[in-house]
Amino acid sequence: MSTQDQSAGKDRSAIRKFTRDITVGRNGVPVARAKTSGEGFRTYEIHQRMRPGETTAKMRPNRLISEEFLTDPYAPLEVLRENYPCYRDWIGNSYWVTQYNDVTSIFVDDANFETRPKSWFYSIEGFGRDLRGEIPVLSAQANRIDENIDAIASQIVDDMAASDAPDLALDLAARLPMELLACVLDLPKDDVPLFVERYWAMQRGYHWEPKSEQAGLAAIEDLTAYFDPIIEARRANPGDDMVSAIATLDLDSGPATGADVVATLLEADHESLHGGLANMWFLLLTNPDQLAIIKDDRRFIKFSWFETLRHSTPVVTAKRFALHEVERFGLMLPEGAMMNCSAAAANRDPRIYENPDSFLVTRKDMCQREPRGMYRADGLPAGITFGMGPPSKHPAVPEDRPRSLYAINKDIAVKASNILLDKMPNIGLKSGASPELRALRNGEMHTCWHLPVEF
Repeated sequence: MSTQDQSAGKDRSAIRKFTRDITVGRNGVPVARAKTSGEGFRTYEIHQRMRPGETTAKMRPNRLISEEFLTDPYAPLEVLRENYPCYRDWIGNSYWVTQYNDVTSIFVDDANFETRPKSWFYSIEGFGRDLRGEIPVLSAQANRIDENIDAIASQIVDDMAASDAPDLALDLAARLPMELLACVLDLPKDDVPLFVERYWAMQRGYHWEPKSEQAGLAAIEDLTAYFDPIIEARRANPGDDMVSAIATLDLDSGPATGADVVATLLEADHESLHGGLANMWFLLLTNPDQLAIIKDDRRFIKFSWFETLRHSTPVVTAKRFALHEVERFGLMLPEGAMMNCSAAAANRDPRIYENPDSFLVTRKDMCQREPRGMYRADGLPAGITFGMGPPSKHPAVPEDRPRSLYAINKDIAVKASNILLDKMPNIGLKSGASPELRALRNGEMHTCWHLPVEF
């Protein structure tokens, strides 16, 4: 058996191993149980007790998993931020951190907190290699997007204009990221619908909802089988796409496999562009005075993108885990403690922003470029957007690597919006429409799913 065959077999066994250690719930669905190393909680008393006189009476824990939280997370998060900035969530067995400076401090504190990959939530650690950080992969992604964004966005807007019921959320915000991804991977056109279906199943399956987890694992296995022959073909005859870049990497642990492509796609951000673009146009169309500003001066499209990521970030909360026992925010946090770091709460912290609940594309108290360090630049805070990772350590226009995902997504949103306004200068919300922002399930993207327009 060749080294590549052995590697592929190992990757598939990593997917299937969850069947060897499962718990069957009352609904009959087998659920893989993730394991963590370490001794865990020192004692129940040390980590769970409350101080004398301490109370959390203003917050009912089930509000954080309620229908209210799916539609409007900001009200319960405000209660936490203003009363319990590090809140012990008994139902979720976690801690909620909600003030801006506290949230950003965790995200840049690699000595005490870690990010766990989506494969950890799936209990398939060891499956594939996440190659997003390889320079050839980053370059292939950026170059393909830059070369094709204008044509793809123009075609999408033309198709929306020809529709009997144009819906900006479905026809532009949801479609554009998937078509760009298919272009970056150079997938055959006929394969794209099935790829998108499997991709979404994979991305929605790691939030601990049992049936979605099973569908996600099945999608991972299907996508691995799909990319295995493609990566071999691209290795023999490489192009300028991302799969070819992965296929031709010189890796110490052996040639790249289909599982490596899938692992790279799994760990990548899939929410910021889709959710951010939908939310930006929801906010513009429901705030006509702000829409008038960007129509009058297109330079404000960029600022409306930044303000959207602050005001209505699509990634409400991201998880970080304590690497060891650590005292923070007045609490003793145990090793492995799950920290729900809320961008939605932090981005509306009145200690940081004036009138934080208002959507203002001309806002002066927020930095209007990619932040550095503690989510700041030019002495001003930036909106926190977890899907695109922590602030880049590299220059805004680096010489030895492409620009960051933060910058790429901003450029996509600005270009697509300019094309939309060029072709539909009188675009507005359809008469009688009442769009809303919501998450479909707990932990998922908070965005506008339907945005009917007329022009």
